[in-house]
Amino acid sequence: MFYLTLAIICSASIALIFKYTEGTNANRYVITSANYFIAFAISLFLIFSKGLLVGMTRENSFLSEFSLLASNSNYILSPYSSMIWGLIIGGIFGSFFFLSFVYYQKSIKENGVGISGTIAKLGILIPMIFSIVIWKEFPSTIQWIGIILSLVSILIVNLSQKSLETFDVKPTLIFLFIFGGMAEFSSKFYQKYALNDYKDIFLFALFFVAFLISIFYTFRKKGEITKKDILIGFAVGIPNLFSSYFLILALATLKTSVVFPIYSAGSIVLINIGGFLLFKEKIAKKNQVAIILTIIALILINR
Repeated sequence: MFYLTLAIICSASIALIFKYTEGTNANRYVITSANYFIAFAISLFLIFSKGLLVGMTRENSFLSEFSLLASNSNYILSPYSSMIWGLIIGGIFGSFFFLSFVYYQKSIKENGVGISGTIAKLGILIPMIFSIVIWKEFPSTIQWIGIILSLVSILIVNLSQKSLETFDVKPTLIFLFIFGGMAEFSSKFYQKYALNDYKDIFLFALFFVAFLISIFYTFRKKGEITKKDILIGFAVGIPNLFSSYFLILALATLKTSVVFPIYSAGSIVLINIGGFLLFKEKIAKKNQVAIILTIIALILINR
């Protein structure tokens, strides 16, 4: 729970930084590119500072070890294969990270903040379902109650009567759910088969690919690039990196079906509390209910 708590703090920090910049005429693509840049740069620094590539030897070919994963879901790759796995999974899921951002922006324009926020948060159902179906990570009865309460708290915070009245299933919502869920699933998919010591290589590949795609869109849009937007991006990128970093460590000791609902609902609670303490924002009654439900969920899940 210690690492999960740190991941939640980092995740909430991202939203609070964006809240601080509200009202400014910011270039979101520049902020996103700067965010991914600082994230992969820090990952690269950690790789070399830890000497992860020093003395790396190939014990077996990656393909021969990869073939073992199909027959043994508990098989852990060797250091060399963990590095290759990190580069492959990070490279693939880096595109999902960026696509989830793009479709979140599109969905807000088409469907509003309430529905978009709900669908984005409910994307955690994808890693939850995959972990139960593929790896048989079944929660206990008490934990199921906690998981349901945390999902209910997500719905309470994001949905309103107005958003429900105008709700309509559109392609942008479907893509947002899929891409957002797959982006969340990346940490578990890496952690399940690779050594945690090489998570920095996975994170480097993840954010580097997301950066390449993002920088392409940034220059394609031809918007103004300001120093302020770059600095905001750097400020967001640090907690963005470490939210994934600590999430991987949390997934090593906790069930996926437990981690993701608490990670999502816990972030919402901290964002509300942070908004109240830092920006004097009043916490709506429905959000107060959601906070209480999340606290109860945390207690039940930890039983």
